[in-house]
Amino acid sequence: MARMTDLPNLADLQEEYEFLDADDRYRLLIDLGRGLEDMPDALKTDATLVRGCSAAVWVYPTVLDADSDNGGRLHFLADSNAAITKGIIALVLLTVQDRAPADIAAADIEGALAPFDLKNQLSSNRTQGIPNMIALIRETAGRYTA
Repeated sequence: MARMTDLPNLADLQEEYEFLDADDRYRLLIDLGRGLEDMPDALKTDATLVRGCSAAVWVYPTVLDADSDNGGRLHFLADSNAAITKGIIALVLLTVQDRAPADIAAADIEGALAPFDLKNQLSSNRTQGIPNMIALIRETAGRYTA
């Protein structure tokens, strides 16, 4: 099972992304999606489905270190039935993965993604669900904050 920790950090990815042409950026996102750890089919339910995406996207939170002083960290499993959308959710998760719920709720995910200029790199069909992905992650983090 691939772990998301095998993926590059956001700063390194951004640096590489800046030097690529549009086709190579697309391929980079697809490769990023391939780096997501496997999400069991049993977790791909209506309850974990992100609404408003052109492709099916599922996001499922797990809690790491739940008995720690800060209440633990959220680790998300995610998948999509479209390769590029899977890459987009992988990119979103790079901004929040394995962080405390309060940190995720307060994170400027949109700001972290801004340098990737996804709205101009991908079709509007591909980017329309990004705000919904971010909203679901924030809502999830909010449920875990005390």
